[in-house]
Amino acid sequence: MEQKSNTFTQIYDIVRQIPYGKVATYGQIAELAGNKRLSRVVGYALHVNPDPDGIPCYRVVNRFGAVSPAFAFGGENRQIGLLEAEGIKVTDGIVDLKQYQWSRRSF
Repeated sequence: MEQKSNTFTQIYDIVRQIPYGKVATYGQIAELAGNKRLSRVVGYALHVNPDPDGIPCYRVVNRFGAVSPAFAFGGENRQIGLLEAEGIKVTDGIVDLKQYQWSRRSF
């Protein structure tokens, strides 16, 4: 349980750093947390996010830029609304990663 807690804490710390108006992918967060194969763990951690107001999990999208149809805090339309409120254009549920992806590569 301790390792899971530490991993989740690290994931949450990284997600807090995604700037306003930018997104990151699950795989990018996993890589920044030290293991690029943990993208599903990132998804689970964000699904059980204990502080949705302080940890902007809506800024995390899949590797294609797609929002989550199972966004835990109000559904896909809520995630799209939050992203658009930050000036991120979402077209058919997809964010243009070339334009909006956070460029941070190392933690």
